[in-house]
Amino acid sequence: MQTQRHIRSFVLRAGRMTPAQERALKDLWPSYGVDLNDDPLDLEGIFGRRAPRCLEIGFGVGEVIGSLAEHNPHIDYLGLEVHRPGVGRLLLRAEQAQVRNLRVICHDAVEVLKDKLQNESFDEILVFFPDPWHKKRHHKRRLIDPAFVASAAAKLRPGGVLRLATDWQGYAEQMLAVCNANSELASLSADGTYVPRPEFRPPTRFERRGARLGHGVWDLAYSKRHA
Repeated sequence: MQTQRHIRSFVLRAGRMTPAQERALKDLWPSYGVDLNDDPLDLEGIFGRRAPRCLEIGFGVGEVIGSLAEHNPHIDYLGLEVHRPGVGRLLLRAEQAQVRNLRVICHDAVEVLKDKLQNESFDEILVFFPDPWHKKRHHKRRLIDPAFVASAAAKLRPGGVLRLATDWQGYAEQMLAVCNANSELASLSADGTYVPRPEFRPPTRFERRGARLGHGVWDLAYSKRHA
């Protein structure tokens, strides 16, 4: 019996690769890239140590995860992104800053969460400004749905934190409803809604674009309950 493929939350566009990004993907991938096989990933082996661990899903061009890795060498950072120009840009930044606590996967995050990452592997998971798919007929493509949130919660250690942000109000409301309905997660907002923008998050290009368009920004944060 054939299994149903999930609806992807992204469309791979042929973005222009600069020569530097092409070089980064070729020359720096052995240092920072993680290739997938049939087995779950051994993250302690990949990073070469046991340390607090953070996952960013859909890091774009790497403004957030790049900054975090540079400023927190005691934490290991794993980034997931499907768009190769953004991956190349982050690798260049990592090389320039000489960070050693960053690894990158270029693959569908839903599949990686489901098949390649062991449960209770992360202290924090970040999902900032995923594609809002604002047209109603495209809502089914949104990354944040009950299945994704359940999968993300499973990868958090007890007490770990899931952080999300969007500049699209309708998507923020969907995120809120989905996360509040997950029994493993407890909102870090006093009233069960939104939280202030975390100080560690530098403005992403998507956030800056939204600000130019007059969009608000909604941040959410949830802690995984202890059993």
